Amino acid sequence: MDLFMMNCELLATCSALGYLEGNTYHKEPDCLESVKDLIRYLRHEDDTRDIRQQLGAGQILQNDLLPIITQHTQDKPLFDACIRLMVNLTQPALLCFEKVPDDPAFRHHFLQVTSYLQAYKEAFADEKVFTVLSETLYSLLQLDWEQRNEEDNLLIERILLLVRNVLHVPADPYEEKHVDDDASVHDKLLWAIHMSGLDDLLKFLACAQSEQQWSFHILEIISLMFRDQTAELLVSAGQMRSALEKQKDMLDLELLRQKELAEKRSHAIQRGTRHSRFRGSYVIQGLKAIGEKDVIFHQGLHNFKYYSHDVGKAVRRVPKRKQIAQDSESQRRSSLNVRLFLREFCIDFLENCYNRLMYLVKEGLVRERAQQHDETYYLWALSFFMAFNRGQNFRPDLVSETMSIRTFHFIEKNITNYYEMILTDRKEATSWSRRMHLALKAYQELLLTVNEMDRSKDENIRHSASVIKSNIFYLMEFREIFLTLLRKFDEQMQPRSFLRDLVESTHLFLRMLERFCKGRNNLVVQKKRVKRRKRSHKTPHPETTPEDLENTWQIVSEELRSTGFQLSESLREGTVPFDAASDTPVTKQRTEALIRIQDCLMSRAAPEALSLLRAARAVWPEEDTFGSVEVEPEEDLELLKQILFSKLPRSAPIDSIVEEEDGVELEEEEELESVALSETEFNFLDFIKRFASPNIVRPYIILLRTYSQNSAHTNHCITRMLHRIAVDLKMEALLYQLSVFCLFNKILTDPAAATYQELVTFAKFVLNRFFVFASKNNKAFVELLFWKNVGAVREMTEGYTKDGVGAKKKAKWTPEEEEELQRLYEEHKDSEVPDIVETLIPLLSNSRTRREVVSHMVSMGLVNSVKDLKKERKGTRIVLWTEEQEQELQMLFEEFRHSDDVLGNILKRTTAKRSRARIIHKILSMGLVSDCKDLYKKRRRSAPGKSAGMTEDEFFALTRKSQDGDMERDEEEDNESDEDDDDDSEEHAGLSREEQKSKGGAGDPERNHNLRIMAQSLREQGLSGPVLWLQNSLNRTADDREEDGVSHPVALVPLTEENEEAMENKMFQKLLCKVGVRAPADEQESFWRIPSGLSVSQLRTLAASLDLVEQTAAECDKENSGAVEMLEDEDNQELRAQALRALLLSRHRKHTPANANRSSSFEGSSDTVEQSDHIEGKSSKKRSRVLDSDDDDDDHRDITDGNSSSRINSESGVHSDSKTHAAPAKRRYKRVLSDEEDEDNLKLKLN
Repeated sequence: MDLFMMNCELLATCSALGYLEGNTYHKEPDCLESVKDLIRYLRHEDDTRDIRQQLGAGQILQNDLLPIITQHTQDKPLFDACIRLMVNLTQPALLCFEKVPDDPAFRHHFLQVTSYLQAYKEAFADEKVFTVLSETLYSLLQLDWEQRNEEDNLLIERILLLVRNVLHVPADPYEEKHVDDDASVHDKLLWAIHMSGLDDLLKFLACAQSEQQWSFHILEIISLMFRDQTAELLVSAGQMRSALEKQKDMLDLELLRQKELAEKRSHAIQRGTRHSRFRGSYVIQGLKAIGEKDVIFHQGLHNFKYYSHDVGKAVRRVPKRKQIAQDSESQRRSSLNVRLFLREFCIDFLENCYNRLMYLVKEGLVRERAQQHDETYYLWALSFFMAFNRGQNFRPDLVSETMSIRTFHFIEKNITNYYEMILTDRKEATSWSRRMHLALKAYQELLLTVNEMDRSKDENIRHSASVIKSNIFYLMEFREIFLTLLRKFDEQMQPRSFLRDLVESTHLFLRMLERFCKGRNNLVVQKKRVKRRKRSHKTPHPETTPEDLENTWQIVSEELRSTGFQLSESLREGTVPFDAASDTPVTKQRTEALIRIQDCLMSRAAPEALSLLRAARAVWPEEDTFGSVEVEPEEDLELLKQILFSKLPRSAPIDSIVEEEDGVELEEEEELESVALSETEFNFLDFIKRFASPNIVRPYIILLRTYSQNSAHTNHCITRMLHRIAVDLKMEALLYQLSVFCLFNKILTDPAAATYQELVTFAKFVLNRFFVFASKNNKAFVELLFWKNVGAVREMTEGYTKDGVGAKKKAKWTPEEEEELQRLYEEHKDSEVPDIVETLIPLLSNSRTRREVVSHMVSMGLVNSVKDLKKERKGTRIVLWTEEQEQELQMLFEEFRHSDDVLGNILKRTTAKRSRARIIHKILSMGLVSDCKDLYKKRRRSAPGKSAGMTEDEFFALTRKSQDGDMERDEEEDNESDEDDDDDSEEHAGLSREEQKSKGGAGDPERNHNLRIMAQSLREQGLSGPVLWLQNSLNRTADDREEDGVSHPVALVPLTEENEEAMENKMFQKLLCKVGVRAPADEQESFWRIPSGLSVSQLRTLAASLDLVEQTAAECDKENSGAVEMLEDEDNQELRAQALRALLLSRHRKHTPANANRSSSFEGSSDTVEQSDHIEGKSSKKRSRVLDSDDDDDDHRDITDGNSSSRINSESGVHSDSKTHAAPAKRRYKRVLSDEEDEDNLKLKLN
């Protein structure tokens, strides 16, 4: 069928729509039914999309549908049907054909449909059409949710889809041959959208709380609107150029002029002044032709430099799979009025819509409520609008939603996923590569924004940038992403623009990392290492004879009958045949339960077998596999006999791989690899060394080949990386490669070489070093033919090793040495030494390694296997805990539970030495603590005597107490270093706030008095109910702990609305902190918790301090004076502290004794005073790194109580304006401050 000849039924349907007379469209009576028929025809079109092509050839949309919706808007059913039909007609060709067809016939149909879509787009570039669409959309958005029906929502969605489809139509490069600043069809469409007011409706939909379901549609439309634009062009639209920009443009023009003049001079030198009619022929000596003679050159000498053997040869066709990927970026400069309108749109969108829309889209992506590949619009919007914000009066609060560590992680995860899809989905590798490029640009823009924040004048913004950078540089995934991308770069799949952005991003990241490392001597970062542990193979189950089974059954049955089939309580409660958390299927666990019962019977453990049978019957009552529920004891006995004598399907043991070297049998063990996280100090130079690899250098050389087309910044990034390798690492030999030298020669002989002065200088440096090296190494020119790794470079520069010299040779044993080894072994084998090999090695006449001795003893037959001589590890024999050891552990825990280092004190004083992990596991299993964090060392957060309300006697008492504590800690550290050198050497930093409160707070009258004051003030505010609820919770927790004997953290769950509102009250939260209740540790916790460290007596004392008591007038006066003291300003506090210090020094001077003991005591006191001076002063010393520690909860509680409104949220990076739409409060997380000064100031405010 000829597609240009419309089908008769289709023609009749189109004729029934109506006709256009002048500018007026007259619809037919059957117009609505005809539109519905066209929709029905489109639903049943074939694979060639014949109906769509015929309607496009008949121009139904231009001549009928558009006039209908503009002139008959009041006919709502007809309007809705026309919109529905136009959405179908304008859908992208890729959706119609699912992909670009490979078949030529279908490719023709694809191109034909695309040409019709381009005609539709030109017809839509009319202000009247978009005026009707915007007015209809405005009237629908005016309706409340109660008034809107399903048809209204469908019409809103169809209008948005229609706008999306029209904007999605690609430009026709053959028809639109416009220059920059000229209006294209897309520009006309954007101008019609602007004049109709549809852009304002899009911004309303992006920021409206009730219209969040259209967030993905809005983001897609906006991304298509800015498809051909760049953020830099929009920022500079309509603005006067600065003097710096003008100077830069003049410099670029001057460089181009010099390049052109240099090329003219080069051509003038090549050509003579007089034309030669006879060019002549020349013989090229040393260059052989096809035969044995030299090549004869028949052209002028000035053309000889371009001579090649490839001249005249047929160009070999490169296979499609090996062709270099082409850039698909198309950027043009739109007309000025369109750029001005888009610039204003960007400014309004950033101020009012960006944070909220990006939050909604991110939530949809994380919760998988989006369609496939919708994350690409998120990545584009992130990179575009953040770049625009950087250029347009940089304000971090406008992009706070996307300035977070979660965004970095989201992009890094997408980059990894895209790379894996490139390797697996080869047919769509180009599409995955484009998505990967979008993710890379978004990552680059995040780094640029953090770098811009770091140069801000606002201290809070710089602090937020420092926190974000510390997290980025700490995590290994963020540090090594550029190494991985450079190493895996593939020219066939990733275009040159991707490589350019990758090189520039790597340069920026290294520059930020280098600046961050300066001034930090011990930057701690996360490190992943492969942890290998060995697992012995299971031995196969031994074959048993029927006689053995009969004997076993006799013993088992007699034992069960003697006990009357009764089981002890420990067996009934401790037997678990099923693991609900295991990944093993239920059916396989049932088989494993049968095997366990059979193993118990084989080992003649009858009670255990019967207990397992009954427990398995309770878990799997169906199918009577383990017997029915109501079963007699004799039936249990018969069932056990069947299990014993049956052959159950056991898993075959893994064949151990045994390698033999000269008769030496290695250990039959399997190495299991697991990734373990650890922390290490970061060294920037060591990190740069990882870039010294040919796989990293090769992409840089590929990009350097287009040095004349690269920007000056791109060439600088390439040169800087090569400079780091050649100069900083002194590995210039890594660049000794022939293709690199050819490129350097091209740069040096370029007529415009003065334009690339940096490249020329570096090329001369490398070439000079090579020629110096070649004078010493006669193989240097041969080495140019190969890319070299670090090992080859070291051999080139330090000297080549002969074959076998560097390799380890196996030392031979002489007969005398063998006799000596056998004699020494016979002498010491019965001496019961813990390690006989360590005993023999010093006695040998020639020095041998342990491996050599063990291997030769096995080969001589002195021992059967390497396992017999395995080195015994310290503490591995102690497995079971005796009752005395458990009592000793419990006594030590009770003694040191409130000390600085609970676990360290227990490890030093246990009689049976065990590892830290086993002692922690035992303490947890005994129920002494509920979390292993309670056993870690604590750090002191504040110095004694720092609060403003402290009296003079308390100050001196605390000073003497700190002196004694320091002396005791010094003695403990000396003893600890003498007794055990393997323990961790962490600083004693004192108790945490929570333990200080729980330890000394219960018996502190002053604290109980303060609690009564706070509780009384809360009651006066109408919060008597929540205070009573807190008091009852403390008493209930105390009763439970006294009854159970086990302490667990208890969550405070507000069940009433009054209690829930009180939990959000800052005064009530301060009361909770004062009592010792722990705030939520992270985003995974929602409730405050009563810590496990509070004893029963402490809980009841705290609950009693919340009672409502009648206070006398004297007590009220005391409270008022205490309140006045608490409200003293910082100046009075400093004067009071200075007075107390002066009084302390004067007392020491009066009572200075003559003996040495008292003088040493005075020195300790003065040291304490100096330490107090240091604490009172504001220190600005920065920490190198703030890591997650066991007392993060205290830091979070401090930050929550303090005035954090002036600080930028470290998760979002910056503050959002209070008037803009920011993310909900549940997504704003607190972070630990890395500045000690901020921390101290915050504590002063809290006190």
